[in-house]
Amino acid sequence: MGTIVMTVATISGITGALAFLLSIANKTIANYGEKKLLINESKEYIVDGGETLLSALVEQEVFIPSACGGKGSCGYCKVKVTEGGGQILPTELGYVTPDERKEGIRLSCQLKVKEDMKIEIPEELFNVKQYDYQVEFIKTVTPTIKHLRLMLPAGEEIHFKAGQYIQILAPKYKGNDEEVYRAYSLASSPMDKKAIELYIGLVKNGIATTFVHDYLKDGAKLTVVGPYGDFFYRDSDKEMVMVAIGTGMAPIMSILKYMRDNHIDRKVTFYFGARSREDLFEMDTLEALEKELPNFKLLTCLSRPTEQCQWTGEKGRVTDLLEKYLHDAEDKEAYLCGSPVMIDSVIPVLASKGMLEENILYDKFE
Repeated sequence: MGTIVMTVATISGITGALAFLLSIANKTIANYGEKKLLINESKEYIVDGGETLLSALVEQEVFIPSACGGKGSCGYCKVKVTEGGGQILPTELGYVTPDERKEGIRLSCQLKVKEDMKIEIPEELFNVKQYDYQVEFIKTVTPTIKHLRLMLPAGEEIHFKAGQYIQILAPKYKGNDEEVYRAYSLASSPMDKKAIELYIGLVKNGIATTFVHDYLKDGAKLTVVGPYGDFFYRDSDKEMVMVAIGTGMAPIMSILKYMRDNHIDRKVTFYFGARSREDLFEMDTLEALEKELPNFKLLTCLSRPTEQCQWTGEKGRVTDLLEKYLHDAEDKEAYLCGSPVMIDSVIPVLASKGMLEENILYDKFE
């Protein structure tokens, strides 16, 4: 018994000593003092050396896209470092291509500020802000999809382009001990600057989706950062081809509402695919938009209809719908949103119909 106690005491002593040494190291070796951070050769900040570039930017209210909480597992937080970055780290190699390395592209969540640094980021990121919304409602629209409407406090507004996305902060909750940001496309019209709407599908073991589906309630506060993204409505006279499955419908809905609110009379066909009838959500809203937009047509299909569906419409994947109804796409413009598999299957179909690559806009997400 005495031997066990002595062993435990020895191990505890060693552990305590190591913790103390690490604490000293963090305060001395990792203490690089204050450093200058110059962004786009125009905006200079003083930041604490030794922290990650992503953290330093957040402290200055410059919000770079990041969905993994700084763990280096999403690859979203890329910035161009022109001075002061040092050698690229092993943790960055899986997300930064050889061509990007030559250009100085780095993962800001992995790169630590150890000296004065110069970086370049898209100017629009300076318009990204953090907002504290209140949940006006959260509704179940399919067995796996929630519809959220969030309201800003009095006096605040958000400005975004139809089709862009935001990131929500999922806090710690029972069974989850970390805060994470996750990206979701906006489904509301940019003309409504006080509220935003989202469709959030449940992902098995997903930290943020589990929080939204199981813990988020009406009236709760929700931190949102945004807007982000280069998938958004472009002014053009071209006929539009929209394709989406599941929650990929969100940015399409935002674009259609924007067109309605601004009396845009372009011809547009929306090819919307789902597995079963219960997965075809917001049909009432889409049918109302068909009446409000004279040149808008909705086409739907089910890939796995059941007997209970009593489905008499089109069957198959959304690519089958395109093959059947889209004849000539040479002078048309496409907006695609959904899984990588869906988008990678749709693009060749559009190309075979004559659509040019530069006229295909898409947003891939899992």
